[in-house]
Amino acid sequence: MTFRLRAARISDLEHLYEMAKLTGGGFTNLPPDRKALAEKLETAEAAFANTEDALADEQFVLVLENLQTKAVRGTCQLMTKVGQQWPFYSYRLNTLTQYSQQLDRTVRAELLSLVTDLEGSSEVGGLFLHPNERAGGHGLLLARSRYLFVAMHRKRFADRILAELRGIIDERGGSPFWDGVAGRFFGMSFQEADYFNAINGNQFIADLMPKHPVYISMLSEDARSVIGVPHPTGRAAMRMLENEGFRYEGYVDIFDGGPSMVAPTDEVTSVKNSREAKLAHVDLAEGERAILATGKLETFRACYGARSFDDNGELSIDAVAADALDVTPGDMVWSVAR
Repeated sequence: MTFRLRAARISDLEHLYEMAKLTGGGFTNLPPDRKALAEKLETAEAAFANTEDALADEQFVLVLENLQTKAVRGTCQLMTKVGQQWPFYSYRLNTLTQYSQQLDRTVRAELLSLVTDLEGSSEVGGLFLHPNERAGGHGLLLARSRYLFVAMHRKRFADRILAELRGIIDERGGSPFWDGVAGRFFGMSFQEADYFNAINGNQFIADLMPKHPVYISMLSEDARSVIGVPHPTGRAAMRMLENEGFRYEGYVDIFDGGPSMVAPTDEVTSVKNSREAKLAHVDLAEGERAILATGKLETFRACYGARSFDDNGELSIDAVAADALDVTPGDMVWSVAR
């Protein structure tokens, strides 16, 4: 079976809704709410339709499509400039060192400080793959195709890019971090707050969240133990991000305590190593495995394939990939080694 990543359309709503019901909570960018998902698709449609090549507050949604069945089996999102409609809050881990001369003792206290340091960054997120497709490298195709999209539309993205990983959620669907920190001030369960945030945004955090630093030593062991720890299903995603050059710099999500990974956009491996070339042949028998992409904005599409460059820098790809991308000799194709 051949899978292709493409721009999402309004007609993909039911596919996204069915996948959203499988996330298990804590997945703010893919809420199981038809109205919220429809608004997200409408926002993406406007972004794809905007041909002005400049950085603005936009959101793109991509979907992974089975070309044989036409079923949508995965999705991911790109936000070009976060923190514009409402503040983009994170907790930042830092250390306060104090010394008592009388006791001859140094005390180091770890703190969580509420910050908006990441405001203005671009963000990759909302990556979800249907449980029945979590083999064959489909998750890697979803994740890395986003960076080809960034490279192909570089002026639409900021110089810093972040990725938030879902934190630890317990068997009840609750969050030990939320229960130990923010939940004490809001009178809401994690699921209630997470759903409200997904539908209405996080302005309520700005309204009610205490602005003073939180001493980690005063939290419960359950809350302390999950700070900066990704959900078990996100460990592979964290490794992929690290392979792309993202680093954990002490920023954690204010809801579930999951880590936020950050990288300079131009230093992201799949952005830095991406290459555009004119297509010479579409009948390559053997070549380097790669992620291939073509098109612009709403015509963007990407898939796996084999590639080879000739001495003139022109590109040859295999027939299956050429068919998936709907390209012919003379077209421009971007690629990055798998």
